[in-house]
Amino acid sequence: MAKKIFINLPVADLQKAMTFYTAIGFTNNPMFTDETAACMTLTEEIYVMLLTHPKFKEFTKKEIGNTIKMASVINSLSVDSNEEVNTMIERAIVAGGTEPNEAKDFGFMQQRSFEDLDGHLWEVLYMDLSKFPQQ
Repeated sequence: MAKKIFINLPVADLQKAMTFYTAIGFTNNPMFTDETAACMTLTEEIYVMLLTHPKFKEFTKKEIGNTIKMASVINSLSVDSNEEVNTMIERAIVAGGTEPNEAKDFGFMQQRSFEDLDGHLWEVLYMDLSKFPQQ
């Protein structure tokens, strides 16, 4: 069985966050969604759990960070083409997100980034390892 990743994100407005993640290509899994949390699926292995602040606090004794002002993690997604990188970033911007950094082209890897409505940072990248510099 393939390993899965569940990224848990505290969100200020669950419905707005669900709308944002739907707009960039995630789908909602209603089996794990209620008024306090939403499971948003990108692939069979990648899930984002959107949690209201009270729900998020059930999992930690730590204070919830202000991700609009501070960064503590950058989530990165690998996609199948540079066009898919651009599409996801463009959808994020249309849905209310921002692109905090300029696009980067490393020859073998193209990368762009976005911030969601709560300031969570994401990088979207496409790698073509056949273009990786040989040593």
